[in-house]
Amino acid sequence: MAASSASPYAGSVPLGARRRAWLTDLPLLLVAVFWGGSYLAAKGITTGHTVVAVLVLRFALVVPVLVAAGWKGLRALTGAQWRGAALLGGILAGIFLLETYGVVHTSATNAGLIISLTMIFTPLAEAAVTRTRPSRGFLGAAGLSVAGVVLLTQGAGFTTPSPGDLLILLAAVARTVHVLAMARIKAVRSADSLSLTTVQLGTAVLVFAALAAAGGGTTPWAAALDFGPREWAGLLFLSVFCTLFAFFVQMWAVRRTSASRVSLLLGTEPLWAALAGIALAGDRPGVLGLAGAVLVLAGTAWGRRGADAADR
Repeated sequence: MAASSASPYAGSVPLGARRRAWLTDLPLLLVAVFWGGSYLAAKGITTGHTVVAVLVLRFALVVPVLVAAGWKGLRALTGAQWRGAALLGGILAGIFLLETYGVVHTSATNAGLIISLTMIFTPLAEAAVTRTRPSRGFLGAAGLSVAGVVLLTQGAGFTTPSPGDLLILLAAVARTVHVLAMARIKAVRSADSLSLTTVQLGTAVLVFAALAAAGGGTTPWAAALDFGPREWAGLLFLSVFCTLFAFFVQMWAVRRTSASRVSLLLGTEPLWAALAGIALAGDRPGVLGLAGAVLVLAGTAWGRRGADAADR
């Protein structure tokens, strides 16, 4: 959806309207904060052997609520819409697997900042698919972001990036594929967002459950029995705040503000991820890493503004 070129924050806007705008902005900003903290939360309750089990538990808590909330919409979906949403759900499952395995093997700071490259990869991929040339400014933003990631992952000196860094980078690529697929699967364009999300997450849970049944790791039941209060708190945070709350806030906010405003506020996610990692997990990215973090944030903000301007 193209954003309006008129800013809702212009000086001529009445004070009451500006206050109402901030009442919309604050929940969205809270979603970005929760998403930024999700990397640290996932890292705190997950090991290499429990990734699939934690994913089953996380989304099994969410899907029944979404089904109950959107049952009428689900019944109205056509066969083509079910198939399209299920395909998107398979891609989504891959994203969560890459992200969760990745965060186990890297820092929460690195994970949150590297995944933000999706905001650069997506317009570049869109330009490649449509055979249009990105602007020089956007290419400059992309180069700045990539240079930032290189520095970020080399905080202790120039070495081979960790396996976790590479997995998060692949997750950013997979997120780009998901966005492009959602835009190009015609059947899902007319589906309401609640039904579409429910089918996607339901499909992802089925993928995770199949992987858990195939063995090779801790079962969801065993993981749940082994959880203490800290692990349950982390799981509920991921399920309730990072998934349910985030989804419903986005549905509510997109009807009250512009798409570019939503993108701008949710785009602060990597900043909160870095702050959470440094303040709560004791991440120490070093001078090179801090310089890289600044470049990533600057590059993605620049690129996002350029993409929004192109949409308008």
